[in-house]
Amino acid sequence: MAFSAQAGDSQAYSLQGASSSRGATYDDQYQSQNQQYDPQSYGQSDYAAVNQHAPVGDQGGFAKTFGMLGAVASLALIVGVGVWGYKLVARDVSGVPVVRSLEGPMRIQPDNPGGQAAVNQGLAVNAVAANGTAADPADRLTLAPASISLTEDDVPVAEVALSVTPAVIPAPDDAVSDAAVAAYQNGEINALVAELTAGVTPLSDAVSNSTTTLVSVSVPAIVQPAPLLPVDAAALTAAAPAVLNAPGVKVSLRPLVRPARFAPSQGNSTSSQSGTAVEVDASTLPAGTRLAQLGAYESAEVARAEWTRIDGRFAVYLDGKKRVIQKAESGGRTFYRLRAMGFNDLSDARRFCATLVAGKADCIPVTTR
Repeated sequence: MAFSAQAGDSQAYSLQGASSSRGATYDDQYQSQNQQYDPQSYGQSDYAAVNQHAPVGDQGGFAKTFGMLGAVASLALIVGVGVWGYKLVARDVSGVPVVRSLEGPMRIQPDNPGGQAAVNQGLAVNAVAANGTAADPADRLTLAPASISLTEDDVPVAEVALSVTPAVIPAPDDAVSDAAVAAYQNGEINALVAELTAGVTPLSDAVSNSTTTLVSVSVPAIVQPAPLLPVDAAALTAAAPAVLNAPGVKVSLRPLVRPARFAPSQGNSTSSQSGTAVEVDASTLPAGTRLAQLGAYESAEVARAEWTRIDGRFAVYLDGKKRVIQKAESGGRTFYRLRAMGFNDLSDARRFCATLVAGKADCIPVTTR
């Protein structure tokens, strides 16, 4: 259309100019140039060249198809929302839906369940938990199985020792001769003692000849008993009561007389070193002396008595140790420390205290300052 307008203008221009052939030629040239540089004409021709293979009917079909699909989707959405809203309103109006129970039993016990049967089944006490009431008395009662006990290899050793049957000591012969009874009751003990002590040096000679002094040992003195008067066996038999001839009845012999009585001699030997313990003054000890403190007491006499008691329990370990009693004050109170002296070093004192502590006694290794 622009081309036509431009052509019309050029025609009017040619009519206003000369109608000669030269003017017509110039008009034709201008018209051809105008057509050559017309942008609208160039754009239309280029668009036509690019889209000359694309049919115009296909573009319109695609747009129509898309429009129909959009309309169907919108309609389906509206219908779905409407149905959902109706169901929601109907459920709220009718109330909570009731679930219908299934027909038939919920669980069925198989005929052959397999596996292992649990213990304590089929007992009368199980009916109380199952039914809430006790079951009727049973026609037949069966005792419960015995509990499983340990074998002989699994029981403790103490129980095995108790379960062992003690050996049966054979009973002495019922027939006891009259001579044996008379020998037991007669005073033939001196001959027996002489036979046993034949070739043995008396204790008094051994002590006098020995160069070693025995300390804290009480030598018992042998005191011979008074000789017994002879007893008539016939008189004993006549005075003896009748013995029932039944199983388990035996003749009980009189106990044998001891060959000698041992009585402690009243010698000059001491029982321990507690009485001869050397006591050292604490003020004379140099600094750095290794001691073992055995306790703290309210007086020196109590400390010495405690030393005697400890020496009676640990005489072997206190052998060669000296007693030290040191007076001290603390918090306005006066007390006395009982200590033992005679250690080579601190390790020796620690070993000594460890031994006493193991015997439930108090002991602390210390060093003088």
